[in-house]
Amino acid sequence: MENKSIILITCGHFDKSITTSIVNDIQQLFHYPVVVRECSFDLANFYDAGRRQYNANQVMKLVSERVPYYAFKAMGVFQVDLFIPILTYIFGQAVLNGNIGIASLYRLRNELYGLPPNHLLMIERLRKVVIHELGHTFGLIHCQTTNCIMRSSTYVEDIDQKALRFCPSCQEKLQIKRSEQDL
Repeated sequence: MENKSIILITCGHFDKSITTSIVNDIQQLFHYPVVVRECSFDLANFYDAGRRQYNANQVMKLVSERVPYYAFKAMGVFQVDLFIPILTYIFGQAVLNGNIGIASLYRLRNELYGLPPNHLLMIERLRKVVIHELGHTFGLIHCQTTNCIMRSSTYVEDIDQKALRFCPSCQEKLQIKRSEQDL
């Protein structure tokens, strides 16, 4: 098996503690090494002034175009408010069975909901979103198990209810997908 790595692309300033915790989660749950890269993508063309948000489909396309062709999996992490045309906002997005995903810290901050800041909770939420979206790149779909990381999250409270792990069924599916991709 060749050495496959997951690339974590941080766009904007992220504390080392945030990237370190995400890297540790990815390595523990997916069993692949992680390479961290900083980016300086210009997202201005993807800003929708009417919505005051960034088009996630276009942001994902940009990440896809900038990731080396040989990349196994890549996850872009941003700090901007993301949307897709059919939803008011999203926390993240990924290509099912693909190699690209994105996540944003923007809507994970308590201050957005009129609550006092909670840095640790914000980091935990981001970790869950990143793992969830990477799960999609490995072919995992949304799960109905309440605390599974692959359960869909419409609201930030949904993220809070999830554990930072896969349920046994999703874990088994992930193992099968990893085996298939390692061939």
